[in-house]
Amino acid sequence: MKKESQVIFDRNVVEFVTVAAEFCKFLEQAETMKRDTFIDTSLKILPLLYLKAAMLPETEMIGDEAPENYVTEETYEVLRINLADILADKDDYLDVFLQDMVYSDQPIKKNISEDLADIYQSLKDFIFVFQLGLNETMNDSLAICQEQFKEYWGQTLVNTLRALHDAKYHQADDEAEEDSFDEKDE
Repeated sequence: MKKESQVIFDRNVVEFVTVAAEFCKFLEQAETMKRDTFIDTSLKILPLLYLKAAMLPETEMIGDEAPENYVTEETYEVLRINLADILADKDDYLDVFLQDMVYSDQPIKKNISEDLADIYQSLKDFIFVFQLGLNETMNDSLAICQEQFKEYWGQTLVNTLRALHDAKYHQADDEAEEDSFDEKDE
């Protein structure tokens, strides 16, 4: 066994695998959840996922080709639609951390459901390969997931967390405002 593949048995990797698997399971079972429960649980698991990804040891590819992907377009789309249905009018948010904002005078609309599906796709592909138990492909899958975290889904997670925070805490503000307007009408 090559020295590089030993990284897959590092404590931080094991903890990341555990949290990533729980995140994927959570999204796969979210269809039956109420929006408040979904948002509340998301606000707890996403920071943990970010923390565990940030603690991963540096990993480099040791194989010649990238491991196989698991998530199909259909799987992705079904998950995205289920999440969009749960979030309903809280799904959209304005993103200011996109590179495209430099060239735009208009805010860019994003969807929490699409962001979560993107994160899911990367993590589910990683978990699928990891479960096969082949050291070289596990290592390479970890290296790819780590690179995707740095390049894309880490920032996506943080942006989504901001939108979910707004959905949870400003939703209560909106209801309080409606109640105060109702009281004034009486």
